[in-house]
Order: sequence, then structure tokens, then C-alpha cells
Amino acid sequence: MNPLRVGLVADPAKPTVIAHRFSELDTPDGEDGPAWDLDVVSEPFTLATEDVDTALSRLTEHARENQWDLVVGLTELPLRGDDGRYLLVETDPRRRTAVLSLPALGGLRMHRRSKHALRKLIDGLADPNSEKDSRVPLPRRSGHWRLLQGMVLANRPWLLVPGLKTALVAAITTGAIATINSTVWLLADSLSWWRLTIASIASIALVVGWIVIDGELWDRPEDHSPEARERSRLYNISTLVTLTVGTLICYLALYVLNLAWALFVLDPSVMGGYLGMSIGYGDLFVLAWFVASAATVGGALGSGLESDEAIRAAAYSKREEERRKRIADDRSS
Repeated sequence: MNPLRVGLVADPAKPTVIAHRFSELDTPDGEDGPAWDLDVVSEPFTLATEDVDTALSRLTEHARENQWDLVVGLTELPLRGDDGRYLLVETDPRRRTAVLSLPALGGLRMHRRSKHALRKLIDGLADPNSEKDSRVPLPRRSGHWRLLQGMVLANRPWLLVPGLKTALVAAITTGAIATINSTVWLLADSLSWWRLTIASIASIALVVGWIVIDGELWDRPEDHSPEARERSRLYNISTLVTLTVGTLICYLALYVLNLAWALFVLDPSVMGGYLGMSIGYGDLFVLAWFVASAATVGGALGSGLESDEAIRAAAYSKREEERRKRIADDRSS
């Protein structure tokens, strides 16, 4: 029996990585059907402004050009049906075509869930008795939260740190100097825990706002339709959450480094005698907390953004611009 030629068309970045991990995907256990011969193509095939049928039509063209028996598209974009509900899967069994929205899987255990969903999709499309269109909508209540979680994890916020390396180095330098400043000691000692908490939140918020403005990451709807506004709102929320998580990672790293530096170079008894106050090693944790907030603002805002893909990857709108450009170039060539 000849193997079934299966095409996987994946959006660049994370979907392509996941697709290549399926290159050795086997048929389900206990099935007597033909083996699966998978072929992976990495290129954008979806636009947020298009409906699902357009994406399925583009996948059908890929199947015809590459002589695939069936084709599955893996996209990082949220899919939305005609009724306004977000979708996990949309299939067209007659054309043996399907599209899978990876963010709709929720992000956690992405590879395991996507492998299970892909195996189920291919097995269903390979069934010649399937004739009706089918779709898998997300739950109305929890679907938005699951989709947002998947979009944030697809942005990989921990990779934002390399894009902020200049700002982080500047913040570390600022913190090292501030740690041995007597005025900073007095200010840290005078602040209550709730003021320190507000200072932390404010410093992170300022850096996130600065990145959004400087990197022009805010997405604006193309028109005044409810669908366009909803899409922009979803993109912007995922961008803000991604940047907040990435900045928080930098903040915690800065706190640990400031604390280690303070423990290494400072003697609380000496500093207490100089300032005329009782200081113990526990006060160094408070000092590092205050210095981390001050250095985050002073160091980060005082330096420029890195020209790094990690910054652009934090915003779906920027990837959407690149996707449009690549599709337009392919059509014009």
C-alpha cells in the first residue's frame, strides 16, 4: 500500500518548530491504513483579516502544487468562525484540508497536545467516508483565556531578555552604584512594604510602556468593525502580558544580582555606624528591593532598545506585518 502523502504548512517561528518535530509521526496504534509520509513547508498562509475558508483555499493550492493527498496548516493566529466563536480546528474533508490554531491549545504541554490533535486530524482526513465540514470551537467562557494563554506562551516572553540586554546592563551598573550610596540606604529604610510594592509595579509598568511606545508595538484596528477591534484588543493584551512577564524576569534577575552584590561588598554594622542607625543583614533584602525598582527605571529608560527580533516577536501585530509582506511578495513574483 502506497504511503499517504501529508503536507504540513506551518507559519514561521514556533509553528514551524512544532511541525518539524512531527516529521516522524506514525499512524495511530492499531490502524491498518497506509503509512504517513509527511512533508513540512514553512511559510505564512494565513492573515488575521481573512476568514477561515480563505486559509483552507490557500492550503488546497499547496496540496495541488506539491501533489499531497491531504494537507494540514499550523498557524499561530487565532481562528474565528462566522458566529464569532474562536476555533481550535477547521476542516474541509471534501478537499482533505484542515487548519489548526496552535494558540487555541492553551500553551501548556503544547507539543503533546498539538501532536495528539495533528494525529487525530490526519486520521480523520484520511477517512474517505468523511464528507461534511467540521469545526471544533473553543468554549465560550474559558476559550478566550485559553487562547490568550496560548498566544502569550507562543510569544516566548523569556526570550525578551536578550532584546533588553543593553537596558539590563545599564540597570545592573546603576544598581551597583546605588547600593553603596548612603542616601539610597536612608530612602530604602524609610519606605514601607506597600510603597516598595507600588514602586516595583510602577517601574515594571514604565518599562513596558516605554517598550510599546519606542518599538511601536501597539496594534490599531484597520477599520471600525467589531471583528477588527476584537482582534486588535486580543493582540494588544497578549503583547502587554508578554512584555510584562519578560520585564518581570529581568526585574527578578536584577534583584538577585543586587542582593548578591550587597551581601558581598557591604557590612551592615559598618554602614549602620556611618548612618547612625541599627542595620542588619535582613535590611539588605529591602535595600536590594528598592534598588531593583530604581535601577529598572533609571537604567532601562536611559538606554535604547536593542534591534532584536525578540522585541518584535513580542507583538502579534509586528509578525502580522511581516506575514502580509511575505504573502504580497509571493503573489507579485
